[in-house]
Amino acid sequence: MNTDNKKILGINGLGRIGKLTLWHHAGRKFFTDIVINVGREVGAGLSDIIHYIERDSTYGRLAAYLNGYQSSNVITDVDEARGALTVNGVRVKILREHRNPKDIQWADHGAGMVVDTTGRFLDPNLPADDPAGSIRGHLAAGATRVIASAPFKLKQGASMPEDCVTTVMGINDKDYDPVRHAVISNASCTTTCLAHMIKPLLDYFGVERVLSASMATVHAATGSQQVLDRLPKTQAKDLRKNRSIMNNIILTTTGAAKTLQLVIPEMGAIGFIAESVRIPTATGSLIILVVNFQEVSDSKPIRRDLINDIYRNGSKTGDGYLVYSEDQNVSADIIGTPKAAAVIEGHETHTRTGAININLAHLQGIDKAVKESVQDLVGSIQVTQAVIYGWYDNEMASYVNLMGDRTVSIAESLA
Repeated sequence: MNTDNKKILGINGLGRIGKLTLWHHAGRKFFTDIVINVGREVGAGLSDIIHYIERDSTYGRLAAYLNGYQSSNVITDVDEARGALTVNGVRVKILREHRNPKDIQWADHGAGMVVDTTGRFLDPNLPADDPAGSIRGHLAAGATRVIASAPFKLKQGASMPEDCVTTVMGINDKDYDPVRHAVISNASCTTTCLAHMIKPLLDYFGVERVLSASMATVHAATGSQQVLDRLPKTQAKDLRKNRSIMNNIILTTTGAAKTLQLVIPEMGAIGFIAESVRIPTATGSLIILVVNFQEVSDSKPIRRDLINDIYRNGSKTGDGYLVYSEDQNVSADIIGTPKAAAVIEGHETHTRTGAININLAHLQGIDKAVKESVQDLVGSIQVTQAVIYGWYDNEMASYVNLMGDRTVSIAESLA
């Protein structure tokens, strides 16, 4: 990639994450030019796309987001014929012809870095010319690096291609190899928050002291849900996603546990369960993390203050993605928090210690003769259960801002 290409960013898709990615980079100005592929005609023309870009029901107006309440219009130089405009001094080109990544022709527009925000092209094993489209189509169309704004979805039994990697900024971003990796997953908003909640605990206690862990995310609504009840699509498996998000709490699933192992491989040694509940809010989500630790006699007892100190100290070092708070927050307080992958609600951290009795004959990995000799022996271990709450703005602050850092760091690494 040459110097000019390093300053031109391609964005495929202009949904929630696509629009906010434009907002992020229009404010950051690392890229001098942004090319956005919408893939279809929108409304009456470019003016309707601009109307959508400059307003947001969650974050307000773009001008105020960028420059505060005294700001004036930041979208200028509109050229309907060319599909061009300027956003806060950054040149933007809107493409409205092709939906298949291989047809977008990024090379013609000089976009070497592409962020795919559609959530559609997540199987990195599909060839570039797949009729339904493939994330590799972006590479065939001239991009040299592609970031997917969602976790990869591999078919059962398929292996991860050598040129692909999943990273979360501040956790394993150094796993990206600029020589080897061309397709990068930015994981998910939930995995991003969860990784920043789990990593400090593993660094302090080690994997061997974590007996089990589970999480539930109380998650804001997403575009995949319905405003009003509707019939499910053919062969739909989750009927709840077709129910109105406006007036329901909806149980659903999350792939955070599986994706977490890609960014923190040590989690493979820990029994971990992840669940998700969708609620009627626009953004601002919460992870309730439950971890069971084994107490060790020669170590400091695991209590609330120790857990909070781990997060408090972690928030003072590194990249600032982890935030520790002792305020009594509600979800609205988290919206827009700069670069906060996780905001630990220290006020609500809880621990409880108790004894667990184990029949030694049931332990795994013990010789049969030994098992017979301890048939009636019962051992006792001290276990502390910790409950930790972590807020995250699942759209802009926790996810898009970190993905912006990921995008810039990759662009900087390219020669």
